[in-house]
Amino acid sequence: MKKIVLLTLLFLSTFVNAQTFDIETIFQSGPNDSRINVVILSDGYQSNELGQFVTDATNFSNALFAETPYKEYKNYFNVHAIKVPSNESGANHPGTGTNVSEPAHPIKSVDNYFGSTFDAFGNHRLLVSNNATVFNVLANNFPSYDIVLVLVNSPYYGGSGGEIAVASLDVNSNQIAIHELGHSFVKLLDEYYATDDYLLEGINTTQETDPTKIKWTNWINKNGVGIYPYGETGTAASWYRPHQNCKMRRLNQPLCSVCTEATIEQIHSMTSPIDTYSPQNTGPIDLSTPIDFTINTINPLPNTLAISWTLNGTVVNSEDYTVSISKEDLVSGNNQLLATIEDKSALLKVDNHETIHFATTLWNINSSTLSIDDISTNSFDIKLFPNPTQDILYFDITNNNEDYNVFISAISGKQLIQKKINNISENQNIRIGALPSGVYFINFTFENGLKISKKIIKE
Repeated sequence: MKKIVLLTLLFLSTFVNAQTFDIETIFQSGPNDSRINVVILSDGYQSNELGQFVTDATNFSNALFAETPYKEYKNYFNVHAIKVPSNESGANHPGTGTNVSEPAHPIKSVDNYFGSTFDAFGNHRLLVSNNATVFNVLANNFPSYDIVLVLVNSPYYGGSGGEIAVASLDVNSNQIAIHELGHSFVKLLDEYYATDDYLLEGINTTQETDPTKIKWTNWINKNGVGIYPYGETGTAASWYRPHQNCKMRRLNQPLCSVCTEATIEQIHSMTSPIDTYSPQNTGPIDLSTPIDFTINTINPLPNTLAISWTLNGTVVNSEDYTVSISKEDLVSGNNQLLATIEDKSALLKVDNHETIHFATTLWNINSSTLSIDDISTNSFDIKLFPNPTQDILYFDITNNNEDYNVFISAISGKQLIQKKINNISENQNIRIGALPSGVYFINFTFENGLKISKKIIKE
């Protein structure tokens, strides 16, 4: 999950110019190694202004967690502020912007730590920092960062996304910062027309116009999602966005359903909803009385996680986070107790969604030797594409080292097509071209007892 700074120059710089700064925790929901760490750095704040920086960072944190889906998934994040003093206050403004449409800033040169400057690439409002200097500070102070935001002590409108997000202290600062995190954290694209250079295929941008094939087909005609052109003429008229009032187009608007879903996708890809589990140790167990097995999760607000317990492939509980296993429940020899967590949030359109995320904990219990022989945890994704399909349905299962069976069934449950997949050497796909058009289920069964079913459409 964590980003590690490995560039040789940065590695060497930790010995040549290693500087450490005070770090203040703004919000802590759990251990840094099991959460997404938002790290906010100060630029253009002098030493006597760092108290104001902490206030500004706290205001941003509060604003972030007031927005969907960050407020629902607040428990997945920590927020830390690195107090980096600058020799002078503010940001550079060389006056080289070629697209000034409001009163120009005073032209000035500022001795700030990260070299933050307006007028980047000739764009008046494009405020950037020196990435190499930012990553050097992170390497020496908080290498387990996940999201980086540089707050620049300037009252003028500006910001940028990219490897890091940058925002000023304009009255819209928090909205700018959240918009820029859409770029740097989720890889969302702008939904306003910037220039032809910024029009490219992305999560929320496309040239596809077929509602059944477009990336956000599962949201079409829901919550204002459609296929809207970027402009009426020129190249912009052939590119499309999913919404007219998404935060990736206009500030002070919520993220649209497509961008909300993509943000949750990114959260799931970076951290597991399983926080802790018990028992945690392998070795002898006493089966003279039932043993409690427990999963502790990082819960969304409200909790949308669903749990399923299977023992040797049979579901034994789908409601509780603790199950009691007695000797009578086990077969002779090895037994597999599997806890599976899936997010059922309505913010995800799972029935027609390309990726499903699962987190599991598996205990191998040996009833003959009265011991837990092995415990393993895993988070993995199942990607299905294309869905709908006319013939071949491809699937990609991350972090899975097991062979598994896949079969297609009718809605009635009747099994129609079956295929055993060697995860290492065999193509992960199945042909359904011979089936009549309609709705079916694709079912995966794994050696550890995990079973997954998903709706598919045959065109």
